[in-house]
Amino acid sequence: MILLSLVCLMPSLVLAQQLAKERIYFGGMAGIATLSGDANAVITPTSASSSLYDPSNGGAASAFLGIHLFNYVSFQADYVWNRNEVVLVSSNSGSGTTSFYRLPQSVTQNGFLGNVLVYFRKRESRIRPYLSEGVGAVLIQNRLSAGGIVAGNPPLPPASSDRASIALRTSVGLDLRFRNAWHFRYSFAETITRNTFGDQLSPQEHRIAKNFQSLFGIYFKL
Repeated sequence: MILLSLVCLMPSLVLAQQLAKERIYFGGMAGIATLSGDANAVITPTSASSSLYDPSNGGAASAFLGIHLFNYVSFQADYVWNRNEVVLVSSNSGSGTTSFYRLPQSVTQNGFLGNVLVYFRKRESRIRPYLSEGVGAVLIQNRLSAGGIVAGNPPLPPASSDRASIALRTSVGLDLRFRNAWHFRYSFAETITRNTFGDQLSPQEHRIAKNFQSLFGIYFKL
């Protein structure tokens, strides 16, 4: 009876294993990261101060593991990395004194996020556009680089800092199925975090910092 039961259950077990394999996928992407810039000015009858940070484009990469929950919905865990060069500028004048600085800085971000992907075509489709919403945490590392200019006695940002921030991530993308289980993916994402750049400046800037990433990659469906 045990042997007969195993024989009867075997097709169901094989089918369940096959369905699980078709739903799980993993892959990696790489591309360009662009940070939003900002500026601020405070002017009074006796003093004037201004600050800005000017970021440059940098490299970005991500690794992800996901599961197709339903025909149009998937859940995905992401690790996202990017590095950008940023120039911090501040100027203060008042009471007959003037101080300013221009400091280059290297910024590295490591993000860990959970995302829900909503597709607009069925899972069997060759081309599948999607919209993704996610939340997680980002570790932002700031390191001052050589070549800075300082005059007077301005309040300087720290030489290095490590700060964590809650992150909200929105992305749109496209999956293109190749042969068998291989897929191509393009994604354009916007990640919102705490403004750790503006917190270091004088005067401080408190607008939301945005990280735009354009990524290309592949993934494999188990």
